[in-house]
Amino acid sequence: MKLSSMKYLTGEGVKNAWVNRLMTLASVGVLVACMVIIGLAILISENVNKAVGNLEQQNVVMAYMKDYNWALYGEDSSEAQVSSGTESTASEDAQSGGTQSETSSEAASSDAVASGADSSDAADEPDENGIRPSDYVIHNDEEAKALCDEIAKLDNVTSVTFVSSEEGLESVKESMLEGQESYFSFLDDEYGNPMSCAAKITMEDMSKFDETIEQIKKLDGVDTIQSQNDLAEKITAIKNGIGIASFWIIAILMIIALVIVSNTIRVTMYNRKLEISIMKAVGATDAFIRIPFVVEGMLIGVVSALLAEGLLYFCYRVAAETIMSALETTGIVRYSEVAWWLLLIFIGIGIFAGVFGSVIMISKYLRREGSEFSAI
Repeated sequence: MKLSSMKYLTGEGVKNAWVNRLMTLASVGVLVACMVIIGLAILISENVNKAVGNLEQQNVVMAYMKDYNWALYGEDSSEAQVSSGTESTASEDAQSGGTQSETSSEAASSDAVASGADSSDAADEPDENGIRPSDYVIHNDEEAKALCDEIAKLDNVTSVTFVSSEEGLESVKESMLEGQESYFSFLDDEYGNPMSCAAKITMEDMSKFDETIEQIKKLDGVDTIQSQNDLAEKITAIKNGIGIASFWIIAILMIIALVIVSNTIRVTMYNRKLEISIMKAVGATDAFIRIPFVVEGMLIGVVSALLAEGLLYFCYRVAAETIMSALETTGIVRYSEVAWWLLLIFIGIGIFAGVFGSVIMISKYLRREGSEFSAI
C-alpha cells in the first residue's frame, strides 16, 4: 500500500473519531475508568506484595545445631552419658578378660595395639560432665559456619546468618519484659550458657516453606527448627488471593473495554454504511475499508491510556500522602517506581482493545452486509 494511501486512511480514521465525538468521548470515558481501576488493582497488588515481602523477611527460621550444649542439656544428653558409661565398662571388662587370656608370646603385639587404642580413646575421653566429642556433631564455630554455608546452598534460601550461643542468650534476654532479663544472669556466672548455636534463615518463596524445612532437617548437625508455619501459610494465601483477584478484575475490565470500543466502531460503521457499500462496489479491498476503523480504535485507546495515566497519578499521589502521614510509614510503593510500565500497560490495553474491537466489528459487517449495495 502506498504512503499516500496510508496518510489518507489515517486521516479518515481521525476524522471518524471527530465526527462521532460524542460516542468517542463516551468510549474514552469508559476506557479511562476501566484503566484506572486496572491500575489501582495493580498498585494495590504491588503494595500488598511489598508488605508481604516484609513479613517474609520477618518470618525467620531458626535451625539449632547439635553442639556441646545440645549434648549436655538436650533430651538425648542423659542417654549419651549412659551409653558412654556402658561402653567404658564394657571396654574395661574386655581388657581384663584379654589380660587373663594373653600368652607371653602375644604380649608384645597386644601392647602395640593397646597403645594405638589408648591414643584413640584419649581423644574421645568424656569430660567432667560425661560428654564425649563423639556425642555431638558441631565442635566449634568453624564447623557451625560450615553448616550455615551448606544451608545457604539450598534452593529457596535467601540468607543464612550464624548465631552463636552467646548471641542467642542475649536475644532471649532482650525479648523479655523490662526487669525480667535479670532472671537469666545466673546462667553466665554459675551454670554457664545453655543455648546452642543456631542458623538464622530467611526464605524467598513461602509457598515452598515446608519443602525447604525438610531439606534443612536432613543436614547432619541440625537438631531442631523453630519456625512459624501458620504465618507462612497465611502469607502464601494472601499472595495467591491477591493474584487471583487482580487477574479477574483485569479480565472483566478488558471485556468491558472491548465491548465499549466495539460499540463505538459499530456506530461509526453504520453511519458510513452507504460509503462502505460504494467502496466495495468499485473494488475496494477489505483491508482498505478496515484500516480507518482500526486507526479510530487505536486513537481512542491511546488517548484513554494517557488520560488514565494522569488521573491515576493524581489519585494515587493524594492517597499515598494521606496514608504515609496518617500511619507514619514510608513502606508504600511510590508511583515513580511503576509509572512507565503502567503507561505501557495502559497503551497496550488501549491499542489491543481498539484494534481487536475494530477488527471484529468491521470484519463481521463486511462478511454479512458490506456488499449489499453492490447486489442492487
